[in-house]
Amino acid sequence: MKVVPTPIPDVLIVEPKVLGDSRGFFFESFNLKTFSHATGLDVNFVQDNHSRSVKGVLRGLHYQIRQPQGKLVRVVRGAVFDVSVDIRKSSPSFGRWVGVELTEDNYRQVWVPPGFAHGFYVLSDSADFLYKTTDYYVPDFERILAWNDPEVAIAWPIDHDEQPVISAKDKQGAGLANAELFA
Repeated sequence: MKVVPTPIPDVLIVEPKVLGDSRGFFFESFNLKTFSHATGLDVNFVQDNHSRSVKGVLRGLHYQIRQPQGKLVRVVRGAVFDVSVDIRKSSPSFGRWVGVELTEDNYRQVWVPPGFAHGFYVLSDSADFLYKTTDYYVPDFERILAWNDPEVAIAWPIDHDEQPVISAKDKQGAGLANAELFA
């Protein structure tokens, strides 16, 4: 396993060792001992989630204000542009974002720490997105940061003539200035 730093030190790209030949491939998608050793993180994942979305869907930017979740995310089919936004007011990277392309072919995973809003935009015809979380989903604690907040200014790879497909819930996301944030 290789860990690649990002411009926000707490967000990590994890590249598993992939063994492949003419028959196909094999890799460990998660091994606690290997992950902890490579990242220095002591995590306990309690829930696995799987979503499928069609091209042009933008999900997020989601977080839980109480019982915040760390997430280890990856794509098993298709491609997405994955985004993590630091919403910890005391952080030196507060309000900054990191974007990583995750595909079925690059096998990359992203560690999204608690205290970050997270979302993704589907680049392929469809995408299957898997993520492990360090705490359980609690609808009452869920918050949404506006995907298009000009203060955060995420450079989503969306063609100017296209509109992303966004849920009614995600359209209600708050801008950074009005969002409920972490200390």
